[in-house]
Amino acid sequence: MRQNGLLAAQRHGDDVAPTFLDYNATTPVDPRVLDAMLPWFRDPSNSGSRTHLFGQRAKDAVESARSQVANVLGVGSEDIVFTSGATESNNLAILGLAEFGKRTGRAHIVATAIEHKAVLEPLERLARNGFTVELAPVTRDGFVEPDEIRKRIRPDTLLVSVMHANNETGVLQPIREIGELLASTSVLFHTDAAQTFGKEPSLSDVAFDFASISGHKIYGPQGIGALCVRRRKLDRRELLSLTAGGGQERGLRPGTLPVPLVVGLGKTSGLACVESNQRGAHAAKLKADFLKELSAVDFDVNGTVEHSQPHVVNISFRGIDSEALMMALRETVAISNGSACTSSQYTPSHVLKAMGLGEERMESAVRISWGLAVKDIPVGVIVEAVKSLRG
Repeated sequence: MRQNGLLAAQRHGDDVAPTFLDYNATTPVDPRVLDAMLPWFRDPSNSGSRTHLFGQRAKDAVESARSQVANVLGVGSEDIVFTSGATESNNLAILGLAEFGKRTGRAHIVATAIEHKAVLEPLERLARNGFTVELAPVTRDGFVEPDEIRKRIRPDTLLVSVMHANNETGVLQPIREIGELLASTSVLFHTDAAQTFGKEPSLSDVAFDFASISGHKIYGPQGIGALCVRRRKLDRRELLSLTAGGGQERGLRPGTLPVPLVVGLGKTSGLACVESNQRGAHAAKLKADFLKELSAVDFDVNGTVEHSQPHVVNISFRGIDSEALMMALRETVAISNGSACTSSQYTPSHVLKAMGLGEERMESAVRISWGLAVKDIPVGVIVEAVKSLRG
């Protein structure tokens, strides 16, 4: 069944899958994106093959997609380096600067305590290799104050890395202000924009040097993303590839490009440019209606609602273990209690812990996120489950 051009539900015999409310983890592929990709799966498509028409056609498709991604970010297409996703992009931006940092005596990095593990773990690797990493605290509302970044900047600071929006709470970070305070310095600025690319319009006027994006967060395919590398403070040659084996992607990401996936990322980027306002309005209405109807039970929103994305909310139902609630809703609603990257074995969220929330509130927290295929959030089902577990 198709709804708003997306797969609204999956049927298994006569059974209907639960309502999917975990869009921050991944999104279904837009059929328009799938249609754009399919021809490139059927035909030979190596964009590095320069000697025949098939290769030239593939190269043209890749460069068209590169331009579509660049348009969303408000940068030149030459600044876009295709990767397998935001995790690889984060690693390339952080670990790829290690040699430059050591050579120039700039081995100090500032990030926040709520960054995704795809940022925190590469930073931990650098810390084990002589770098000093400082994690700035965040407020109880879930965002970092720009002054917390400013006061940690030192003469030997190489990089500041602050995500655009937190993946667990949806709280937007003040990256525009942080970019402004770093603009007159030699400090490089990286933002993990996996959750905001194609959703938030504010990236185009942010003074970042690196931005990581992912296709599967905006109705594109999994396995494709990009790193935007702007040539403002850094010669591109100072950023080193993490792998060897070819000169593709300006020497920063060797290997044969997956042309169908690149085309898919380009198509979904183009659609986001046209439809972002409509999508945002749809998500905001669902959020307002959801929070209003949810008042039938007691709950706490984790993170400021005023400065969060419209398609996600992190909620604690006190006295109810999040795992128990997810199991109670398993057949009807698909939600999560944290990042998909750390969900195989539940541990208290490092994001909520950094916000200073108590243990009971953290253990009862769930993330609910939605998208275009969701017409209505089944609030009644959630309310009944909460009441049953409490009663």
